Amino acid sequence: MTTAARPDPTGLAFIETQFPVSKLSKESYNERTGAQGQALTGLGKWWGRKPLVLVRALILGLLLPATDDPDADREIFLALMTMDDDGLWRRVNKAIPAARAHELALPREWDEFFQRDGNKISWRRGVSMDERKSFQRRVFFRMSYDDRLTYCRRPEEIDGPDLIAWSKINAHLGTSATSLPELVRELGERRFGHVPRVGDAFCGGGSIPFEAARIGCEAYGSDLNPVAALLTWGALNIVGGGEEVVARVSAAQRRVFDAVQQQVDAWGIERNEQGWVADAYLYCNEARDPNTGWVVPLAPSWVIARRAQQVIARLVPDHANKRFDIEIVEGVSAAGLAAAVTEGTASGGVRCPVDTEGRWVAPAMRPVTSFESLRGRQGLRRWENDDLVPRPGDVFQERLYCVRWVDPQTGTRHYRAPDSADLRREERVLELLRERFADWQAKGYIPSRMIEPGAKTDEPIRTRGWTHWHHLFNPRQLLTTGLFLCGLAHAKLRKEESVACILSAGRIANWNSKLSGWDPTRDQGKQSFYNQALNTFANYSCRPTSLLRSATNPPIVGYPSARLSAVSLVDAREINTLSDMWVTDPGYADAINYHELSEFFLAWYANFIQTYFPDWHSHSQRSLSVGGTGEQFRVTLAECYSRMSEYMSNDGYQVVMFTHQDPAIWSDLALVLWSAGLRVTAAWTIQTETPSTGVKGGAGNYVQGTVCLVLRKRQGERYGDLADLYPDIQAEVERQLESMLALDPKDDRNFGDADYQLAAYAAALRVLTGYSSIGEIDVERELRRTRKKGERSPLARLIEQAVRIASDVLVPEGFDRATWRALGPEERLYLKGIEVEARGEAREGVYQELARGYGAADYREMLASKAANASRLKTPSEFAARDLRAASGFGSTLLRQVLYAIHATSSHADRDPKDAREYLKRNLPNYWNDRQTILELLRYLQSTAHDLPHWSTDLHATRLLLGSVEGDTA
Repeated sequence: MTTAARPDPTGLAFIETQFPVSKLSKESYNERTGAQGQALTGLGKWWGRKPLVLVRALILGLLLPATDDPDADREIFLALMTMDDDGLWRRVNKAIPAARAHELALPREWDEFFQRDGNKISWRRGVSMDERKSFQRRVFFRMSYDDRLTYCRRPEEIDGPDLIAWSKINAHLGTSATSLPELVRELGERRFGHVPRVGDAFCGGGSIPFEAARIGCEAYGSDLNPVAALLTWGALNIVGGGEEVVARVSAAQRRVFDAVQQQVDAWGIERNEQGWVADAYLYCNEARDPNTGWVVPLAPSWVIARRAQQVIARLVPDHANKRFDIEIVEGVSAAGLAAAVTEGTASGGVRCPVDTEGRWVAPAMRPVTSFESLRGRQGLRRWENDDLVPRPGDVFQERLYCVRWVDPQTGTRHYRAPDSADLRREERVLELLRERFADWQAKGYIPSRMIEPGAKTDEPIRTRGWTHWHHLFNPRQLLTTGLFLCGLAHAKLRKEESVACILSAGRIANWNSKLSGWDPTRDQGKQSFYNQALNTFANYSCRPTSLLRSATNPPIVGYPSARLSAVSLVDAREINTLSDMWVTDPGYADAINYHELSEFFLAWYANFIQTYFPDWHSHSQRSLSVGGTGEQFRVTLAECYSRMSEYMSNDGYQVVMFTHQDPAIWSDLALVLWSAGLRVTAAWTIQTETPSTGVKGGAGNYVQGTVCLVLRKRQGERYGDLADLYPDIQAEVERQLESMLALDPKDDRNFGDADYQLAAYAAALRVLTGYSSIGEIDVERELRRTRKKGERSPLARLIEQAVRIASDVLVPEGFDRATWRALGPEERLYLKGIEVEARGEAREGVYQELARGYGAADYREMLASKAANASRLKTPSEFAARDLRAASGFGSTLLRQVLYAIHATSSHADRDPKDAREYLKRNLPNYWNDRQTILELLRYLQSTAHDLPHWSTDLHATRLLLGSVEGDTA
């Protein structure tokens, strides 16, 4: 009989000793790129929802004990996550095509399983299904982990490990569970004496409380923002209500929407005289060009469709009125599409295509009138509440310029310029809206709130003069969405059904506003929040009612929650709910202006929130939100975490997630957590963001990693001096990195360079936050102190020192430790950067973080490309002779001389390395003492850059120079 492993005598949790970050990053990325397949996205828009697989991993990682068998601990964790081999195979839901299987097969397997007909490979006849399935399993595990995931469901889409896995899990843990909720209950009772309680005081889109409830915890979510609270309530009670609730909700959404469609059809505002049904409306702004006096329709390009049909708009001068008619042309050539791109009239300002006399001007010769000058020194007229369309004297007018119709008999799409009947229908829409406007605003069916100025909300005020949220919608959009909410108000629905319909109105607004751009490459409109801003466009799309059905009734899968859950609308500083584990993702340093952006939705939800949640407020509470930077932000966040620490079990945990990589931010966070009585025990980085959803970082790239800090309450009183901390930090950094290296097999890497660097940060924080008092540092004073630009706190200096210690410990393969330590910061950065590049990393932020870690002054001078997610270092030939004589920095280093010698060899007519070797002798006074280091540098570059195509020429030169220096004798 197998006995359970013994818990680690230190009482550590699994996540405090190890965490499979590589596999979790791949799973998280896979979930984030699932788009509509994600469990909670169907409820509505929120920014930065954390992947459910990560939330599950964090909670299980906190509950599972670290034992005296770390390898078995990891195997059990992966089995619970269905990320081990058996679990992955259980998740497979797609057959591997014969051609792909053939690529992975061994030569001896080709004839056994495949047959070829010309270039086509198929499965050999006569191979049984059992034989094929067994073979498919073999080739499946020859794939990379990323490739395997393309054939798998996500972990939450199956019911967890199978019975065989449960027997291993129970044997290791000494439990008797057959499901995740049962295991969670047993582990919670063992650790806390009851089913574990998980709380999130910044619940946002609801990922954390939803996943906690789904795997069997008692879940609590709270937020200051009512949009976040509503989404979290929907996650727990609609998606978490199971298939029966989801079916009822979906039926209710259909009923409300069907009534809207019937009314629109009765009005006849989306069907033309031929019986065609509107499929898309395209509008543009118009403005009078002060240079020519002509009224110019505005669009950055006049291409309308590229994919299914090739369609453009063409401006036709109306000389009598000094304005333009717009023709819609279908079936144009590639040259016609290219010309329509250059004919754009809104690029940096208004670009009128004709001169004062109406003569056509070549695109390159057209003067540009900036939008800023059009708006004038006093700015645009501010719209009033009753303004539904621009007034005649406004700078920017709006114009319908194209309607896409569908013939219901044939399904054929037709793009047409609006005719007089279409314009009469536009007038009818405005008339219908005006008839209802005052009543609907009073009842909350359409927004009535003013736009409060702010970092993001200033944009529509400044660029269009819009002052109320309903100004972000044209009459057709307001009429449709208002009709939907009017139908909801009169329907007799249960609470879950009503909340789902409220959220559906938010989805309609997101996909159908004046901020909804038009994408000609996909022939469709875009959502308003394609990024984290309120962007006004020169032209935009409007969806007819028929295209809004998917927004009002998105595909949602029900996952019944195993435990009780609760949602509160409350400031994190005022929570009064006890949790064993607080897992939070606070808004940090205004990376995303949640409070401002959410007001777009809150304008539609406000009255309904007060109806269905009378105890909730219906304002974003900007003044109380956690955001910004500086001392006020630090104090506010410290108060939040002090409150959570107060309402946390003494043996409980907190996990704090954030995305920043600046040592100054880390030092601020250290102050916050330290003052809250918390101590850091571990930190891990998971790649959670796709390039399109990442949080904008300082280097112009998108931060794609989420740091997960694990914390406990600080127990007892411990005092120290700042000067005494350096040896403690050095020892802790070295211990942390050595333990990670021991768990990091080269053939299946768990950790990347960022993980080791962050581990150094965490090690420093572990030492710092373990003290209740450190010498001259006054925590409360540091929290409130205003710092000068560029000033570093004592904690920031300590944290930077930790990373420098890490750079000494993490010696790249092929280097002697003494040689590595003797290299300068720029040399280490370049060499480590080549290693990072060879692994396929192309984010500039990685080089930025390495530069910070090594203390290198300006890494950007080393980059050949600074493009987002396409960054790389210069090769020797790209450096050439640049900065060779610099007195300091990279140009003054031994490595820089070696790189030049490689370039000199590469550019030599005969590729003869002799002249380059002699150059090194002349320019390096200690050539013979440095010779061994030169050889190490050349060998490292030869082996590390081996698979980089842009290094091919220089790599050959490197080999030649290496041979020449090796053969050199005094």
